[in-house]
Amino acid sequence: MEPPVRRPWSLHLANLARAAFWLALLVIVLMQLFGGRGIDRSRAALLGKFEEERKSRVIAMIHRQESASFLGVPVAGSISIDDSEAVLRAIRLTPPEQPIDIILHTPGGLVLAAEQIAKALVERKGKVTVFVPHYAMSGGTLIALAADEIVMDANAVLGPVDPQLGDMPAASIIKVVEAKGPKNVGDEFLMLADMANKARNQVGSFVAQVLMKHMPEKQSLQVATILTEGRWTHDFPITVQAARQLGLKVSTEMPLPIYELMDLYPQGGGIRPSVWYVPLRRALPAPGAPQQAPAPQRPEGKGPPS
Repeated sequence: MEPPVRRPWSLHLANLARAAFWLALLVIVLMQLFGGRGIDRSRAALLGKFEEERKSRVIAMIHRQESASFLGVPVAGSISIDDSEAVLRAIRLTPPEQPIDIILHTPGGLVLAAEQIAKALVERKGKVTVFVPHYAMSGGTLIALAADEIVMDANAVLGPVDPQLGDMPAASIIKVVEAKGPKNVGDEFLMLADMANKARNQVGSFVAQVLMKHMPEKQSLQVATILTEGRWTHDFPITVQAARQLGLKVSTEMPLPIYELMDLYPQGGGIRPSVWYVPLRRALPAPGAPQQAPAPQRPEGKGPPS
């Protein structure tokens, strides 16, 4: 009778590592599954409460870099056809006279999707309000232009809506051809310049039509030209003051629930936050009431490590 064959210790170690890997993967999946449901319920509850207060349909389009995949890989969002389908469905299900509130936090995205949303908002009978707690750039600005009122945080920004072809601004492509002359550039670049010219004209015309809901035709054409001609870089910040100078109706009376909603969309991808502070929560004073110094509170959460 032969003695039993002993397995090498390395094989036991490999099996243990394999089991630990699958266990960790299962824990991650369960945490994201149940944790995601919990935060979704909190978001829905806050949106429902805000709807009840304002008697409106509230639509949130918030693009964050969130841990969206089952492995926790951060994915950055932007305006897509899926977004426009969802927003258009919500608008379609809203009575024509009911106000619509849109909470926007986005770097922009697909022009077609943003134009579809903007067109649907322009055609609304009920009041449309867009809330911008931090930024609504590019296509987000295009959507904001369709609102009857834009509510921005005092430090929030909009951006130009000049079209981009891939990673190149349409205006810069046209300028290169003008500077070098058509004979000194290749046929492919000439075709690209032709597309860039068409894109700029198309977006400019659409923006002017959107603005004519609230502005005279001459003013809407002027503002549309400023926003689409490429006088600034695509990430140029249009502040509250600059937006008002353009003739946009902008308020800075941001409701507190908007900020609370943004807290439910944490930025993903980092193990530790890059910004630390001790939250100080207090009720906002009533309009005209004297300012009072906040009472000392116990810190909520941990501060930076010493």
